[in-house]
Amino acid sequence: MAKRAAPEVNAGSMADIAFLLLIFFLVTTTMEKDSGISRKLPPIEESEEDVIIKQKNIFTVLINGKDQLLVEDELMELKNLRAAAVEFLDNGGDGTCNYCKGAKNPSSSDNPDKAIISLKNERETSYAQYISVQNELVGAYNVLRNRRALELGPQKGFRDMNFIEMQNNYKDVKWSGNKEKLAEVIEQIKVEYPQKLSEVQEQ
Repeated sequence: MAKRAAPEVNAGSMADIAFLLLIFFLVTTTMEKDSGISRKLPPIEESEEDVIIKQKNIFTVLINGKDQLLVEDELMELKNLRAAAVEFLDNGGDGTCNYCKGAKNPSSSDNPDKAIISLKNERETSYAQYISVQNELVGAYNVLRNRRALELGPQKGFRDMNFIEMQNNYKDVKWSGNKEKLAEVIEQIKVEYPQKLSEVQEQ
C-alpha cells in the first residue's frame, strides 16, 4: 500500500501575520514615562561680592547611607521633619516678618527670605527615602503658603482658597475668576515664602 504524502503547510503568510501582530502591539502598547522632580533654578545674579549666609539661616538635612535622617546633626524621624522645617522657616528671628507666626528665636532663622534648607544625601541613600524627604520639605513650604493664602485671600476676594487651589484655578481654563489678580496674590505669597532648597550630594 502506497504511503500518502503529508500535505505541505503554506507558511508564506506566517511572516505577514507576525509582522501585523508586531505592528498591532507597538501601536496599542502604552509606555510609562518616569517624571522627574520639578525644580526651577534661580536666575544668575551678576555680583562680584560674595554672599555671606549666617549659619543660623541654614537648616541642614542629611540622609546617610542607612537612610537615617540627621537634622541639624541630630537623628530625627521622617514624620517630624515637616513640622521642624515649618518651625525653622517661620521663625522670624529678626522681627522683620510681620506675617510670621514662629517663636522669634534669635538663634534660628531671621526671616523666610533668608532661610535656606540644605539637603545632603550620600551615594548609598535609597531613592525612595530621598523622594520621601523631598516631599516633606516641599510640604513644609506648602503648609506656610497655604496658611498665607487663607489670610490674604479674603482681602483680595479669594475666600477659602489655599495656595495650591489658587495655582490650580490659575491654570484651569474653565475657572472664571480674575486671573490677573489671582496671579498677583500667588506671586506675593511666593515672595513672602520663597522656596530655597539647596541640594548637595556627599562625595
